[in-house]
Amino acid sequence: MTNKAFVVEKVEDRKFNCEVKEIEIPEISDNEVLIKTTYSSLNYKDALSSKGNPGVTRVFPHVTGIDVAGTVEVSNSDEFKVGDEVLVTGYDMGMNSDGGHQSYVKVPSSWVVKKPSSITDKEIMTFGTAGLTAALSVNELLENGLTKDSGAVLVTGATGGVGSIAVSILSKLGFDVVAISGKESKIPFLNEIGASDVILRKDFDIENKRPMGKEIYAGLVDTVGGNILNEALKVLKYDGVATCCGLTSSHELPTNVFPFILRGVRLIGIDSVECKREKKEAAWEKIADEFKIDTLNKITTEISIDEIADVYTAMLEGKITGRYVVKI
Repeated sequence: MTNKAFVVEKVEDRKFNCEVKEIEIPEISDNEVLIKTTYSSLNYKDALSSKGNPGVTRVFPHVTGIDVAGTVEVSNSDEFKVGDEVLVTGYDMGMNSDGGHQSYVKVPSSWVVKKPSSITDKEIMTFGTAGLTAALSVNELLENGLTKDSGAVLVTGATGGVGSIAVSILSKLGFDVVAISGKESKIPFLNEIGASDVILRKDFDIENKRPMGKEIYAGLVDTVGGNILNEALKVLKYDGVATCCGLTSSHELPTNVFPFILRGVRLIGIDSVECKREKKEAAWEKIADEFKIDTLNKITTEISIDEIADVYTAMLEGKITGRYVVKI
C-alpha cells in the first residue's frame, strides 16, 4: 500500500514548500483508527496551513486537510470496526496533526463520526467543516424560535463555503434569504442557490454613527465579523437571532449594546472545531436529511490531490466560489 499525501515542509525561516509525495502509512496506537480516505475538502484554514501560518500549524513536515471521509482500514478502538464508513472534521486534524489530504490518515477514535447512510462521501465532504458550521448556525436560528414566517434572514460572505451552504439550507427550509457578497459577478450564482436578493458588500460595509437602524431582518448568519456584523446587528428585528462564525473581514466587533438591550437581539457564537461529538453527530444527521440540499452540484468543484496548491493560491486571493472537494 502507498500513501500519497500533500505535504508542507519548512525549508527555512518563514519559507515553506508544498509537494505531493509518497510518505509512510501511519501506525496507530490504542484508541486510534486508520482511515482509508475517499474524499477530503479544502478550507481557508487549510490554505493558511500550507503557508505555515503559526496560528494554524506549528509542526512540520505537515499534511493539510481538516476534513476527511472514508472507511476504517485498521481499528484499535471498541467503537469502530474495519469497513465502517466514517468522517472526521475539526479538532486538531490538519492543524498540528496530519490531515485528510493523504490516502491514509490516523486519528483518535474520539474524533470519528459514523457517516449517515443516506449521504455519499463526496456529498458529505462538499459540506465538510464549512457545511457543519453552516448547519450549526441554521440550527441555532431554528432552536431560538425563527421560522420562515419570522422574516428574511441575512447571510454575509455568501459566496464562501459556509455562506453558500447556509444560503442553500435556509432556502430549502423556506426562508427568504438575502445574501451579502463582494462579488458582483456572482449575483446569478447566489440567486441560483436560493438567495432572493443580493446586497453588494460595498453598499453595506459602511460605517455610520447610528446605534441602530430600521428593523429589517429576523435572523443573521455572519461569516465575516468586523463592521459588517456590526451594521447587520443594527438592522435585526426585535427578538432577532444572529450567529457568528468567521473573521474574514475582521476579528474585531465595533458595536454597541442597543440592539441587545432595546430589541432583545441574541448573538450566538458558532464553533464547529471543538464542539461535542454528540452535537456534531446530530448536525450530520440533519445534513443527511432535512438540511440536505439539491444545489450541491452548483456549489461544488471536484479536484485531485495534485491540484490542491493552485486552489490554495486562489483561495487566499479571494478568487474562489463555493466548495472544493478532493478525490483521494
